[in-house]
Amino acid sequence: MKSPVRPEPKLSANTSSHYEVTRADLPLSCPLPDRILWNSHPRVYLAIEDEGGESICPYCAAHFTLRG
Repeated sequence: MKSPVRPEPKLSANTSSHYEVTRADLPLSCPLPDRILWNSHPRVYLAIEDEGGESICPYCAAHFTLRG
């Protein structure tokens, strides 16, 4: 009998002040989709491509850098 597949646990939101993202992560939102949202701010979408490959969240000041 196979054991049930458990999804990977989500990470807490806003645990870092800098995140590197790729085009696969677009459209970019903060908190990131793989983060737990219950204790975080509302999801906000960031226009990282329009900002020269860098963007800062207006809620938590997380700094995002677009790689590649």
